[in-house]
Amino acid sequence: MFSHVMVGSNDLERSKRFYDALFEKPGRQDDKGRLSYGRRGSVFMVSMPIDGEPATYANGSTIGFTYDTPEEVDAWQKRGTEAGGQAIEDPPGVRQNAFGALYLAYLRDPDGNKLCALHRPTQ
Repeated sequence: MFSHVMVGSNDLERSKRFYDALFEKPGRQDDKGRLSYGRRGSVFMVSMPIDGEPATYANGSTIGFTYDTPEEVDAWQKRGTEAGGQAIEDPPGVRQNAFGALYLAYLRDPDGNKLCALHRPTQ
């Protein structure tokens, strides 16, 4: 359904440092300065707003990234906080809800975008 997700940034160099650390690889940068990170056919991008206005985060929005193990989720959050992100909500762990058991961790990036790492334990 989705080809990519893009968030705005007011400081691409700061975002590059954060997301390079979070994803453990350097993002590709195009001729317009937009950053791109790929994993398993999905693309996550960061860009300065094209309208010249300041980037703002969307209240109520979350961008989720899938990981294979709870340890990968924990390491993702640790890298993110060490790179300038802010841990939010409950500590990483299992949440039981209508979708079943999910192992989740949440961060805000340096521009305030809400991010989630998710592992679906086998039932």
